[in-house]
Amino acid sequence: VMAFWILNESLSILLGLSWLGVNLYLFIDTFSWYEEEESFLYTRVILGSTLAWARASAVCLNFNCMLILLPISRNLISFMRGTSTCCRGPWRRQLDKNLKFHKLVAYGIAINATIHIVAHLCNLERYRWSQSTEAEGLLAALAKLGKTPNESYLNPIRTFHTNTITVLLTTIAGVTGLIISLAFILIMTSSTEFIRQVSYELFWYTHHVFIIFFVSLAIHGAGRIVRGQTPESQLLHNVTFCKDRYAQWQTAAQCPTPQFSGKEPSAWKWVLGPVVLYTCERIIRFWRFRQEVVITKVVSHPSGVLELHMKKRNFKMAPGQYVLIQCPSISWLEWHPFTLTSAPEENFFSVHIRVAGDWTEALCKAFGAGGQARKESWSLPRLAVDGPFGTALTDVFHYPVSVCVAAGIGVTPFASLLKSIWYRCESHPQLKLSKVYFYWICRDPRAFEWFADLLLSLETLMSERGKAHFLSYHIFLTNWDENQAVHIALHWDANTDVITGLKQKTFYGRPDWNHEFRQMAYTHPSSNIGVFFCGPKALSKTLQRMCRLYSSADPRGVHFYYHKESF
Repeated sequence: VMAFWILNESLSILLGLSWLGVNLYLFIDTFSWYEEEESFLYTRVILGSTLAWARASAVCLNFNCMLILLPISRNLISFMRGTSTCCRGPWRRQLDKNLKFHKLVAYGIAINATIHIVAHLCNLERYRWSQSTEAEGLLAALAKLGKTPNESYLNPIRTFHTNTITVLLTTIAGVTGLIISLAFILIMTSSTEFIRQVSYELFWYTHHVFIIFFVSLAIHGAGRIVRGQTPESQLLHNVTFCKDRYAQWQTAAQCPTPQFSGKEPSAWKWVLGPVVLYTCERIIRFWRFRQEVVITKVVSHPSGVLELHMKKRNFKMAPGQYVLIQCPSISWLEWHPFTLTSAPEENFFSVHIRVAGDWTEALCKAFGAGGQARKESWSLPRLAVDGPFGTALTDVFHYPVSVCVAAGIGVTPFASLLKSIWYRCESHPQLKLSKVYFYWICRDPRAFEWFADLLLSLETLMSERGKAHFLSYHIFLTNWDENQAVHIALHWDANTDVITGLKQKTFYGRPDWNHEFRQMAYTHPSSNIGVFFCGPKALSKTLQRMCRLYSSADPRGVHFYYHKESF
């Protein structure tokens, strides 16, 4: 089983190893070049191997900064998912891991940035120490170059008493390096799960510091502090012959004083393409922001859930996709992702929004939800909608058997999916998808109300078409009080469930996933089963472990393929 799972995940491992391999190659190749290149021989006399450490980590930083924007280019991801012929099967599933790759690249930036900063702090101290009275020989001769007017220099720190902090705060490289470091620390710390849960707005705002990050990165090398011997000087001054004759540089024709210049900045060349691509993303977003969105219906559900029906010209969607919504009257900068709960076959698109923060609370108040007075359509605030964007759920119809697992408000993406199944059963009787298992785990009984009507209509349709076994749904309630328990017990023998009104009775507690997966593996012994999940990380890990555990090592056996909904 483990062998099959490794084989199944081999593409993800291969891509991760390829990224790591390119980083190692760039680091080792650059490190070796700076350790051996003759034009930097005199620089190495002052700095030693920390020169190579600084430059090798800088190249890896450039490479990772080039990649960091690609996984969050939503339109590019959606294009590759929906129209590109190269993204089929396992390749297509890698697009679901775009945020994981984004985080992986961020860790790569953090590691290389740490190496780069430490190496350059050592370099500054070595530059300063070479100006001390203790420095002698070739080291002292190199440090003193540039004492006379118009003379080329190698050491940017001119005296031993120069404060290295002053150098950091008065040079282009120092100031931009400080800005880059502070911006990256702010972005990383605000991206932690704790911050995103406590204040998503803080995460959203601080992530836009990336603009300052990339502008500073592009001009960071303009100061050209790290200097090497010029190609013209190398033709006249052979370092191998002249390095031991430093006392005669001013007089010997064979060894004229070496000339130095700073290395040309290259970071902008690495990041130019992705920045242009991301700028196009922003232009598309602005264009969509300007498009009119007509709000056709507002429904306030229990448990603080707001349902919005909207229309927009040329809006086309697929089941399970999501949109970004902005409300200018609340914030001009914040865009929040929400899964579409309508089906492509409907003449509108809808979202269900649960109050889970300052922004969503303000939105619900603006639309008169939560027991407030109902507002007229003309008084509703304006909304801007960007999208739709593809997610893992769009692959549900590609499997003969699909398992959909939702926790709490994570049920919203499956509303669109189940509605689409309802319509497709009417218009396309022969679907590749022949069985759907739907699991919903929720704490609040009132949260079932808005979703029960959809399940009831699906239940009725499947019975009428003789496909009662097509959809198997299992609803689990994990929290109830004593009064509810008495009410449930009194109506246990009723034909319909006391909470949902459905024929299938609600379960109380949490699913036994070992039993559920064992049963599915037994029922579908030679099938590829797609498992789709939207909810908390702890349950995601459990489901992923179940997929690995119950997938057969035999290629002809049952195989579970895990997909997690992520924005």
